Amino acid sequence: MRPLILAFDTSTAHCAAALLSGDRVVAQRVEAMARGQAERLMPLLEEVLAEGCATWTDLTALGVGVGPGNFTGIRIAVSAARGLALGLDIPAVGVTGFEALSLGIAKPVLATLSGPSGQVYLSQGPKLVPLDALPDIYATPGLTCVGDHADEVAATLGAEAQSAIYPMAEAIARLAADRFDQTTEPPRPLYIRPPTAAPSSDPPPVLLHDT
Repeated sequence: MRPLILAFDTSTAHCAAALLSGDRVVAQRVEAMARGQAERLMPLLEEVLAEGCATWTDLTALGVGVGPGNFTGIRIAVSAARGLALGLDIPAVGVTGFEALSLGIAKPVLATLSGPSGQVYLSQGPKLVPLDALPDIYATPGLTCVGDHADEVAATLGAEAQSAIYPMAEAIARLAADRFDQTTEPPRPLYIRPPTAAPSSDPPPVLLHDT
């Protein structure tokens, strides 16, 4: 039987999900949003399941984006994944945004994600650095840059820029499909910097609806 993986990500200004059956994506959604992910996540996941003609109990495993990115967004997705995994008795696999961006791209690769105040998260480290002051220690022969600001980073480091091969949620699903049978720990957020604000006052996502 083909594994059925539901993956989702709210680490940036979107709510994204994908349903992967074997190696085929059967449903996928991405909605841009800066706020309201806590309320939207579970309905979006149910819509993706319905589009893929699946139910919660059909799932083999979950995949979730663990960051880096928005503190509140990461917390929403990781908390939902941990709660769902516990309720459904299936594994949840944490996948970093760097891993998702780099999937299928030949090494060496430097994955980049937008950070706050003109900064960028770099997969090497990982660390957060100013976009206009990238250390040249990251310059590597044959380096490929992928992700947010890839063109700018590549130009600074004398590297090549490439677009990610897979959308974020699909990449998370594919990596989770490869790892779920070896996963023993729940997903944990990847916070490269401490939060700069108090935790969100948004209500936590409703994990499961009675049917």
